[in-house]
Amino acid sequence: MTLRPLLCLALLCSCLVADAEEPLSRIAFGSCADEKRPQPIWDAIRRLQPQLFIFTGDNIYADTADPEKLRESYEKLSQLPGFSTLRAATPVIGTWDDHDYGKNDAGAEFEGKGAAKEAFMEFFATPEDSPLRQREGIYDAKIFGPEGKRVQVILLDTRWFRGPLLTMSKDELKAARAEAGRPVGRYLPDAESKSTMLGEEQWKWLVDELKKPAELRLLVSGIQVLALDHGWEKWGNLPRERKRLLEVIRDHATDVVILSGDRHSSDISMVPPETDGGPFYPLYDITSSGLNQTGLPDEPNRFRVAGDRVYNEPNFGWIEIDWEAGDPLVTFEIRDLDGHVVREVKTTLNTLKPCRL
Repeated sequence: MTLRPLLCLALLCSCLVADAEEPLSRIAFGSCADEKRPQPIWDAIRRLQPQLFIFTGDNIYADTADPEKLRESYEKLSQLPGFSTLRAATPVIGTWDDHDYGKNDAGAEFEGKGAAKEAFMEFFATPEDSPLRQREGIYDAKIFGPEGKRVQVILLDTRWFRGPLLTMSKDELKAARAEAGRPVGRYLPDAESKSTMLGEEQWKWLVDELKKPAELRLLVSGIQVLALDHGWEKWGNLPRERKRLLEVIRDHATDVVILSGDRHSSDISMVPPETDGGPFYPLYDITSSGLNQTGLPDEPNRFRVAGDRVYNEPNFGWIEIDWEAGDPLVTFEIRDLDGHVVREVKTTLNTLKPCRL
C-alpha cells in the first residue's frame, strides 16, 4: 500500500475523533521509533484500543536534509504492519525531535528543516487550510471531547527556533565521564544564554492555547522539561527558558501534564507545588522512550517519582481517564513490549489545580 491512502485514512479518523462528543479516556503515546528495525510494540498498543496515539518525537530516524530520503523513512514506518493496522483504526498526531527533524541535536541552524516540515505534514496529513502550513515550525494544538471532559493536546516544536547550547570541550567531557564512571552528556546549563527554545511567536501562541477551556492539558515536548541532572538535551540546558515555561504554566493554566521522549529510556518526574518555580499544583513529566530503542540503564533525576531508576527497554506511555469518578482519576503508565505496567502514577483533576482556587 502506498503512503497516500494511509494518510487519507488517518486524516479521516482524526477528523472524526476531533468532532466526536465521546470523551477521550484511553491515550497511548511514545517516541524513538527507528523505522529500519522491527517494531513489535504496536501489537501491545493496539490490544489496549487507544482512542488516540501521540508521537512525542523521533518518529523516524532519517537524519537527513534530503526530501526524498525523508519521505522514504516515513514510507517505511507507514508500511510496518503493526503501525499501519493501528493507524487504520486510531488517529495519530505528534510533534518531532531531532532525528525526524533531520540531524542529531539540531536546532534553528539546520538547513534541512523546510524539507523536514514538508515530509512531516505529508505523513500527518495536514489539511491544506491548516494554520500549521502558514507559520514556521510544526507546533500545533487540538481539543478532544465534550465540555466538561475536554482533553487539550499541545504539541510544542523544540527544534525549529532553538538557539545554540553550551557544550563541554572534548577534554572536559572525557574528564566528566571518567569522574562519573559512566557515559555523560556533553551539554551544560547556561544561565547566561539568551537562546530561545520556542521562539517568540510560539511562546505567544502557547499562552493563547493555555487560556482555552479544557479539563486536562497534555503538553507535549520532544525533550524532557523537568529533569535537570543529566547532561543530554533537555529544557534545563536553557534555564531561563525552562523557568519561563514553568511560569507560563503557573500563570495561565491548571491541569497541565507534560509528555516527553528523546532519552531511549522512560522516567516519571514531578515537581511539587511551588517548587523549582513551578505551578501551585504537582507538575508531572511523563517520559516514554523508546518504542524500539534502548538506552542507558540509569541516569540521575532528583524529581523521579516512580521506580528507583529509568526503564530502558522498549516501552510506550499509556493514559487512562475515569471521567465517571466524582473527581476524575487520571492514570499515567509506562508499559513494556508486552503491555505490562512497569511504572505508574495516579492523580485526579482536582489535584492538578492550585490549592488557592
